[in-house]
Amino acid sequence: MDRSDGRVLPLRAGGTGMDRQGRWRWAGRSPLFTGHRWGHALQDERLFPYGHARDADWRQALTAALEMAGPRVRNGTLGFLYVSDAFESDLPEILSALRKESGVPHWTGCVGIGICAMAREYLDEPALAFMVTDFPEAEFRLFDEMEPHPSGTSLTVGAGRPAYFAIVHGDAQTPDLPDLVADFAGRMSSGFVTGGISSSRARNAQIADKVVHGGLSGVAFSERVAIATRLTQGCSPIGPTHRIAEAKNNVIARLDDRPALDVFYDEIGDILSRDLQRAAGFIFVALPVKYDDRGDYTVRNLIGVDIDRKLLAIGEYVESGQALMFCKRDGATAREDLGRMLVEIGRLAGRRAIRGGLYFSCLGRGESLFGPDSAELRMIQENLGDFPLVGFFANGEISHDKIYGYTGVLTLFLDA
Repeated sequence: MDRSDGRVLPLRAGGTGMDRQGRWRWAGRSPLFTGHRWGHALQDERLFPYGHARDADWRQALTAALEMAGPRVRNGTLGFLYVSDAFESDLPEILSALRKESGVPHWTGCVGIGICAMAREYLDEPALAFMVTDFPEAEFRLFDEMEPHPSGTSLTVGAGRPAYFAIVHGDAQTPDLPDLVADFAGRMSSGFVTGGISSSRARNAQIADKVVHGGLSGVAFSERVAIATRLTQGCSPIGPTHRIAEAKNNVIARLDDRPALDVFYDEIGDILSRDLQRAAGFIFVALPVKYDDRGDYTVRNLIGVDIDRKLLAIGEYVESGQALMFCKRDGATAREDLGRMLVEIGRLAGRRAIRGGLYFSCLGRGESLFGPDSAELRMIQENLGDFPLVGFFANGEISHDKIYGYTGVLTLFLDA
């Protein structure tokens, strides 16, 4: 749509962001993925058992996944389970059957429009994947949180020891979800959590020893569980950092004492400025993270413009004085940044063996950003080697104490 066709122009593009009520949502569908043969479970006894399969019948998929995991699965104490939203209504039965057949007492996870396992993406098709750990039960604690806790309230595991780190899953329909994530991270002695926001066309089910909805859920660990984690961006800045001079809620009026829409036009150029619907497909807003010395930023969608008043509406509440950049969704840059992240996390792991990992990637990544044949996951495998890996494609990714978009968050469990 040409910018002269109307006064208020809503912009719709696939990705994560907030609607007018401040709710996080996915506004598109990932493409169907087909192909790539299933692998076989790795045999190293240090590695966590895992299984994954696709089938229109969840019973057949679960049977195949359990066969892949093998008998060592019965030594597990805590499992991570991710299922396609095609199986969401079956999740209570899947969880019950998995607990019975595996003997693993504790489970966490969620549903996703896409899930992943090893170097395999299951996008928009019925599938499930799980990984089973053998951490002592005194070293972790399952949780299901709906409300923030009083400031300074810590979470404990085992015999009253402080929780160090957590894997969290969230529901996009939860009010003030970013605040809830920040609050929960503050209850960890490290101040750090990782995870993702469930993606579903139904109820965004999560798992915390049972099927739950709303808020946050997951598992917290003591400091005795060795982990390494890093985040990779899927967008890159296209211009300088601006200062928000005037804003209300998620609507920006002025940047650097100029009308916000004028600044936006200058950065994206004349061709894109004449076709804002096209621009909304790969131009986004980046909000630099305060006090971060690595230049980190959160990416949010452009969701509308007011032509006459030269306003920009974005998928995040902002305020005057805050920094802002514009950025583009770029496959080449995303691959480069993923490679950088994998080198960094490999250095963090050092000589310690990777026993298993979790990967939370944005619905806007995967095949649409990295190309076909599970290229994003194969990059992880090619750089770090074969190890059990499960996860899902999220409606927002969680790292440290924030919800990101268009990112990938990798968490490794290391041999102590």
